[in-house]
Amino acid sequence: MTSIADNLGSVTRRIQKATLAAGRAPQEVQLLAVSKTRGPDELRLAAAAGQTAFGENYLQEALDKMKALADLEDLEWHFIGPIQSNKTRDIAGQFHWVHSVDRLKVARRLSEQRPAGQPPLNICLQVNINREASKSGCTPEDLPELAAAIAELPGLSLRGLMAIPDPDQPDGDLRQSFRALAHALENLRAGEPRPGPLDTLSMGMSDDLEMAIAEGATIVRVGTAIFGERHPGS
Repeated sequence: MTSIADNLGSVTRRIQKATLAAGRAPQEVQLLAVSKTRGPDELRLAAAAGQTAFGENYLQEALDKMKALADLEDLEWHFIGPIQSNKTRDIAGQFHWVHSVDRLKVARRLSEQRPAGQPPLNICLQVNINREASKSGCTPEDLPELAAAIAELPGLSLRGLMAIPDPDQPDGDLRQSFRALAHALENLRAGEPRPGPLDTLSMGMSDDLEMAIAEGATIVRVGTAIFGERHPGS
């Protein structure tokens, strides 16, 4: 049975190989360990192996892990799940990044509730790149207007875009989905005034991270390849 440390090493090598194949530097891509449903002990093992950035989908579960791992001061917490309006205060106060902002109401709440002593909250706008009815995310057409409005919010820093393309589509279509998100970011960068740093593309997971990196991903969200298959029902 491979260990979490071994798995992290394997994923890191995959990222390095993919970035070199794409003519990019390995440090251009950050590994985000998707740790939903994983226990604090598993995260502690990953942290001992050098992993610092963890992505959580469920607020209360994440808050419990933050408390259990409070002695590890260098951890970086990313919220990557759907955001309920009544949960924004804790998300704004406890996380370093939010990848799943898809509407202005939520963005305003996150900005207003970001504690004054903390730097602006790093956010990505989630784009429903394949227009799936079951997926969250703004439409590509609504993206420029939403980005411009969010740029006016003082508590937020718009770092880029996130998408969860349909994993069941053919590889050629999946690559086109990643490419479409990259083009959407390029279009935002070309706007005046530029609505934020716009240096981040959060896309790619365990099965398709190489393809995502080839199309410009700067954060890949990997869970199964690090922690193994989730238990049934989790």
